[in-house]
Amino acid sequence: MKKSIFEGIAAGVYIGIGGAVFLACENKVIGSVFFTVALLSICLTGMQLFTGKVGMIVTAHSRADVISLFGCLLGNLLGTLLCAGFARIGVPGLRERALAVASAKLSGMPGDFVRVIFAGVLCGILMYTAVWAYKQKNTVWGILFCVPVFILAGFEHSIADMFYVFFAGTFSPAEFFSPNGFFFLLLVVIGNSLGGMLVPFLSLLGNGKPKTSA
Repeated sequence: MKKSIFEGIAAGVYIGIGGAVFLACENKVIGSVFFTVALLSICLTGMQLFTGKVGMIVTAHSRADVISLFGCLLGNLLGTLLCAGFARIGVPGLRERALAVASAKLSGMPGDFVRVIFAGVLCGILMYTAVWAYKQKNTVWGILFCVPVFILAGFEHSIADMFYVFFAGTFSPAEFFSPNGFFFLLLVVIGNSLGGMLVPFLSLLGNGKPKTSA
């Protein structure tokens, strides 16, 4: 649990850095490509990201595995909050863009919940694929393509969304537990979880075990 939390914090900081460089790029395509530095750094250093880890729960679902997964999610949240604090001081000029991104994401809540969940599912599929390719095929191509695709397609990534809303400062303690705050992030987490588990679950149904080779 302790390991998952602290490695999750590190991963959350990396995601925040990716989010910051995305905000800094005028061109969305270029920004989405540079965002890949986040997942590349996480995979290369062995840190723990919820959206890359949740799909593994299909085959590794002991009590310890579940606790570790929730510890990772908590760590990711704390890491994005920490990075958002650093960014507010270090690159305050980006906060206006963060506010625009966060406001657009939260503006449709709570009525936009169906879109949010399904956008989270689609992102979860890509994140599982990217991390699976790195771990099983020892390649970063999944990261270099899947990450820009989920950004350009408008899919929702729960940990990146945490950074944007924390950096924008759209959460007061009251707002965090409002439909425009906590509920939005919870829906994205649920969507990412379902999407991350979908491919290994289908593989399990088809093969009797998750696919680990082509």
